[in-house]
Amino acid sequence: MQETPKFTPILLGSDFNVYGMARSFYKLYHQPVKAIASIQLAPTRYTKIVDLELIPGFAEDPIWIDSMRKIKERYRDHKEPVILIGCGDGYAELIAKHKDELSDVFVCPYIDYDMLKHLNNKERFYEVCDKYKLPYPATRTISKADHENQDQVEQPFDYPVALKPANSVEWLDVHFEGRKKAFRIQSREEFDKVLNAAYSNGYKSDFILQDFIPGDDSNMRVLNAYVDQHHHVKMMCLGHPLLEDPAPSAIGNYVAILPEYNEKIYKQIQDFLEKIKFTGYANFDMKYDSRDDTFKLFEINLRQGRSSFFVTLNGYNLADWVVKDYVKQDLVDQPTVYGNKDESKHALWLGVPVKVFKKYARENADKDHALELIRAGRYGTTYHYSEDMNLKRWALIKWMNHNYTKNFDRYFAENKG
Repeated sequence: MQETPKFTPILLGSDFNVYGMARSFYKLYHQPVKAIASIQLAPTRYTKIVDLELIPGFAEDPIWIDSMRKIKERYRDHKEPVILIGCGDGYAELIAKHKDELSDVFVCPYIDYDMLKHLNNKERFYEVCDKYKLPYPATRTISKADHENQDQVEQPFDYPVALKPANSVEWLDVHFEGRKKAFRIQSREEFDKVLNAAYSNGYKSDFILQDFIPGDDSNMRVLNAYVDQHHHVKMMCLGHPLLEDPAPSAIGNYVAILPEYNEKIYKQIQDFLEKIKFTGYANFDMKYDSRDDTFKLFEINLRQGRSSFFVTLNGYNLADWVVKDYVKQDLVDQPTVYGNKDESKHALWLGVPVKVFKKYARENADKDHALELIRAGRYGTTYHYSEDMNLKRWALIKWMNHNYTKNFDRYFAENKG
């Protein structure tokens, strides 16, 4: 710490991702981390490691950029770097959109806005996958015009099918009964019902309809990467999810991740990120398809993932890479780190109580390995941090864990594959 020049990180948001990043910074530098958000969410309540400022409406322009102009004046005279890190899709997009205006005061470790819009739209991302020969599930795009011009939209795949909004940022503002982050559709009737509800309630963008890759959560993989300001991949950490949240608003959120090493996946993703001249944090979701022995990409998130504290837990501190890159300026000569090769250092990340994992994770060799790590005490969560514990936070965590248990008991059976 003594060798590190002064710097100030600012996190945007108040969710699990923010707490995980703040905890990563605190682990290294033992200083509270500034965060700014529009609303207070549970993960950042009653904490000494997050200094949260609330600005109503901060999640969207024009309030966001008007607020950032004022915040910029606060930090204009700072000699040390002030690093802006968005911890949600919307904040990452806003930083990229206004990067030119903000970069005279803030370090903004993000790609240009045009590239961001190309990658965070699932349709365009699959076009990029075609260009760089990255496998992804068989896909068909459905537009609002398709829905309005046909009695029944053509559906070329057998049920079940996967259906997800192409525009994940716009989807955050769409609400109706039965809304989910992503859908596993079991019938023609359900397919038509979801399309009708979405477009009747203000969604304007396309849907991505995909062939459903067989298998449960344990066929998923998640990869987090950091790419330096010179577009060189410096860290990759692969995780093997064993369980996902079944609640409708949280489908796709991992709640148990084993660290994994896969040289083929690392090489494939590194080659892709460096060819497109990426910068900053990236997060990929993929699923193993036993039909052709490939891992097929679902999406890229242009930020850390919600469960990305598993990277820090396994020894590759998420906050450290951006500090080495923009503060210490010593990352350029360091070799790429390919995480998790040494199994003796593996730790299981959990987003739910141990009893929930034991009850609901699929019985297989991976679960057996995870249980061994639990018995050995080699596991952890994002939100339970012994250095940031008080009575109110302890009670909050108890309440959160109670809700997780209830949600699994209620939703797991209806959503499992």
